[in-house]
Amino acid sequence: MAQKCVHQGCGLMFTEPAAICTYHPGPPVFHEGQKGWKCCKPRVLTFDEFMTIPPCTTGTHSATDVPPAIEKKEAPEEAPQPSASLDADKGPTRKPVVTPQNAPTPPPPEPPSESDDQSLEIPEGRTCRRKACGATYKKGQSREGEKCTHHPGAPIFHEGSKGYSCCKRRVLEFDEFMRIEGCKTKGRHLFIGSGKKDKKDELSGGEEKVETVRHDYYQTGATVIASFFLKKIVKEESTVKFTPQAVELNLKTSDALPKRYAKTVELFGPIDPEASSFKIMGTKLELTLVKGDGQAWPVLRADEKRTGEIFQVGRAGMA
Repeated sequence: MAQKCVHQGCGLMFTEPAAICTYHPGPPVFHEGQKGWKCCKPRVLTFDEFMTIPPCTTGTHSATDVPPAIEKKEAPEEAPQPSASLDADKGPTRKPVVTPQNAPTPPPPEPPSESDDQSLEIPEGRTCRRKACGATYKKGQSREGEKCTHHPGAPIFHEGSKGYSCCKRRVLEFDEFMRIEGCKTKGRHLFIGSGKKDKKDELSGGEEKVETVRHDYYQTGATVIASFFLKKIVKEESTVKFTPQAVELNLKTSDALPKRYAKTVELFGPIDPEASSFKIMGTKLELTLVKGDGQAWPVLRADEKRTGEIFQVGRAGMA
C-alpha cells in the first residue's frame, strides 16, 4: 500500500520503506523577511522560492516521523518607556502614541497555466503545481475524474500567524500551515502547465540581471577600500579583474533565481592591478585598490559627480 512520506521537502508517495528520500531534517526558519531551513544555508525572500530550496539530506522515506517544529525567534525585550516628565517652562511632555497599522495585503500571485499541455509527457512522480494540493503523477494513470483541491491565493505570514490570502483560516505553526486544506477545487491537476519557462528566465537565461548595486568607499594615503553590496555571492562562479584604471566585475549569487552583476567600473584614479586585491563576504564584495599615484580620490567611480569631500583615514602623506 502506497504511503506519503512526511519528511519536509519530500512528500512523495512510496511503497518500499528502503527507497531513497531527499529531505530537510531541520526546521524552517523565517526571520526578518528571509526564509530557509536550519539544516542548510540558502535564504530566500518569497515563499515560492522557499518551497523550491533543494533538500540537503539523503535517507529513507517515513510515514510516521513527526516533522520538527518551526524555529522561533524570541523578540528582544523592549526598554521601559519613560513616564511623563515635567519641564519647568513647557509643562508635562509625553511620548506620542503610535497606532499600529495593518500589514499591506500582498499582491495576488500570477496565475499559472490552467491546464497541462497534452502534447508533453508528464514525468513520473511529478507533484501538482497548485498550492496545498500535493497529488503526484503515476505513469499511465487515467486523468478522468481528477479532483484538485488547492489555494489560488498567496501565502501570508504576519505577526506569527500563517495562512493564505484566499481564505480566512490562520495557524501558528509551519507544519499546521502546510496541512491547511485547499479552499478551491478544479477538475484536473496541474503537473507541468504549458511547459514554457517563466518569462524572466527566458530573457535572462535562468538568471536575473542586476544593473546597479549600492557601493561605498574610504581611503588611506596609499589605498582605496571599496565595498559593493550584493548578498550570497558564489566565489567559484564569480570573477574580479583589475586593470590600470578599472575593475571588471562578474558576480553571481546563490539565490533560487541567481542574480548576475556584470559591470566594468571605471575608477577615478589609476591603480596598481598586481598589488590590488578583493574579498567576497556574505553581504558584499570588498576591494582593496592600491593607488597608482598616491593622490586623494574625491569619488570612487570616474562617472560620479564630485562632492568636494574626501573621505580618508590614517595619516596623510607629507608634502
